[in-house]
Amino acid sequence: MSQKPEAPNVPAVDTGEDIEIIRARMIAAEAEILERDDDNRPQLNTPEEIEDFALQDDYALNPEYIELVVDAADRGDGMRLRELLDALHPADVADLMGFLSEDYREQVIPWIPASALAEVLPELDEDIREEVMDTLRPGDLAEVLQELDSDDAAAVLEDMGEAQQREVLAAMTASDREAMVTTLSYEEETAGRLMQREVVAAPIFWNVGDTIEHMRDHGDDLPELFFDIYVIGPTHKPVGAVPVSLLMRSRREVRLEDLMEPVTEIQVDLDQEEVAYIFGKYHLISAPVVDDGGRLVGQITVDDIVNIIQEESREDILALAGVSDEEGRGSTVFEVVQSRLPWLCINLFTAFLASSLISVFQDEIQKLVALAVLMPIVASIGGNSGTQALTVSVRALSSRELTTANAMRTVWREVRVGWINAAVIALLLGVVAGIWQQNLLLGVTIALAIMINITAASLAGTLVPLTLSRLDRDPAVASPIFVTMVTDCIGFFSFLGLAGIILL
Repeated sequence: MSQKPEAPNVPAVDTGEDIEIIRARMIAAEAEILERDDDNRPQLNTPEEIEDFALQDDYALNPEYIELVVDAADRGDGMRLRELLDALHPADVADLMGFLSEDYREQVIPWIPASALAEVLPELDEDIREEVMDTLRPGDLAEVLQELDSDDAAAVLEDMGEAQQREVLAAMTASDREAMVTTLSYEEETAGRLMQREVVAAPIFWNVGDTIEHMRDHGDDLPELFFDIYVIGPTHKPVGAVPVSLLMRSRREVRLEDLMEPVTEIQVDLDQEEVAYIFGKYHLISAPVVDDGGRLVGQITVDDIVNIIQEESREDILALAGVSDEEGRGSTVFEVVQSRLPWLCINLFTAFLASSLISVFQDEIQKLVALAVLMPIVASIGGNSGTQALTVSVRALSSRELTTANAMRTVWREVRVGWINAAVIALLLGVVAGIWQQNLLLGVTIALAIMINITAASLAGTLVPLTLSRLDRDPAVASPIFVTMVTDCIGFFSFLGLAGIILL
């Protein structure tokens, strides 16, 4: 724990002294305190020292590093900000932006060079990215976007308003502007939006030497990251691909036709989830994108697919809880409420439905108060069982492991799992309830209700998402509401109904 610095020795002030002398001594005293505080701060001079200090063992930003950035911004020390930012990876700089307030971001952004800012922008949360772009002039934004591959530039450009888009496009070179307009003409969340237009293509009659010389002569036009050279025919259609690793191991006179491997083509209008599925199924690192005529128009690489998989998984997890992916760190309270409130209202309706079933059995509850004590347990156990089945089903649907072809086999498996779990839980709960309430029949009643409700939960957890998927609805969004409704209603109805038959 750092000790509080001692106050500097300020000479006693004579009331007759000039006020300017008094003020000068006070300023000197404050400067001495600040100097002592600086001595307690870590001395970070090289990029390696800054990077080691900035990142913790789990690669999260060190809170003390963030304080250093804030302190440099408070002092207006732009050169120190530049040193602190240059040492970090663009993804870490983007993470830093999320921890800073809007006022501090405005002070930090001007000290990020255009080349570095180009790599930071695609990594930012959408709301923060829009805020950052609003602080830049169209010409500066155009310069930043031209440093990016076409897919990343298009991802940033599509978040702008129409007026800002026009200004930025107007500031670009003609070739870059044409590429951006073409990319933005494709539907959102399709391969056309996901692909990068920069590819390495070679005619089928070239050999290894021709290809290497071409890449050396046109290095500035090559994509920043690529894994395959696509071999094209006379009509610019891909007929194969040569991995770069294989190309570099081969002799210069070997023809590409003798080295090329079959390729899995991606249609330009294919949904990005389908693209991710193809990459996962065939273990692809990159794939050519073709238009309706089969001509090569771009490529998709595995780094893009990782982002898509993470994005889709995040959306599914949030949807299961009834919240939106828009609820980022920069979202306002009203935006978060607007996202969550509709689902809570639907949940309120289903809760009223379950409560109305309880009201039917008011007489039974009045005769045996223990029913009111135990019935939440039946609904809770059923709800947890339904959530387990639902989570497995939604994941299986998203990974194509659950389809109409194997639906009945999956449902039957979940029912059997539910029966085994229900038998164990029913036995334990029946014994405990019977001893607790000193009523053996009550224990039998709650055990039977548990068996019925877990069976219903297993069926609902599988059939509800399957049905929604067949209706072209997102099963992750609506399924939890319906599964909860089923387990609550069946749980209350079975327990109270059986109690009316067996106990009363």
